[in-house]
Amino acid sequence: MPFQEINSKVVEATVAPGRRLFSQRGAMLAYRGEVAFTPSTTGGQGGLGSMIGRRVAGEDTPLMTVEGDGTVLFGHGGHHIQVIDLSGDTLYVEADRLLAFEGTLEQGTMFLGSQGGVMGMVRGQVSGQGLFTTTLRGHGSVAVMAHGGVIEIPITPQRPIHVDPQAYVAHHGDVRNRLSTALGWRDMVGRSSGEAFQLELSGSGAVFVQASEEKL
Repeated sequence: MPFQEINSKVVEATVAPGRRLFSQRGAMLAYRGEVAFTPSTTGGQGGLGSMIGRRVAGEDTPLMTVEGDGTVLFGHGGHHIQVIDLSGDTLYVEADRLLAFEGTLEQGTMFLGSQGGVMGMVRGQVSGQGLFTTTLRGHGSVAVMAHGGVIEIPITPQRPIHVDPQAYVAHHGDVRNRLSTALGWRDMVGRSSGEAFQLELSGSGAVFVQASEEKL
């Protein structure tokens, strides 16, 4: 595992020859050894198609390719950092929440509405986040950012989870999502959090929720 949590806001990554990392631009705090940072035009193993998809999705978050032989300290804006390990499954996460990830992971984009009808459209209006989300698939580690700490909640077929859309960080597994309303449309005027909307996640997997509804 290349990411080691130094504290709740800093992770240390091991960079080795032949193994690339990708990080959000401006996330490097310090490094040791012979390490190079160059702007990434593709990001992960998604290639040109993935890059174009992210531009169309409005998620062209600047990434840096990190290569060489040494260690790097990553952090960004004083946000809490959570390390997530993937073993062949897919992680769904907002692009601006990505701090760093291994180059072994394949990056892509997904329209949220494809999993829940108009959920993506409504969620984009409510939370200020895009209609698309970034996907990372394969074997490797991901460091994501959040406000106030992160809790991982299991999702089981018998017990769907309801999450405030603004508290949502990421999810993985065989999970379906849909947006439901807790109030009538007239009552929702002026309300922009879980008071009015709830993101229902069902199936088998886990969802990562941040302790604060503050946007990154």
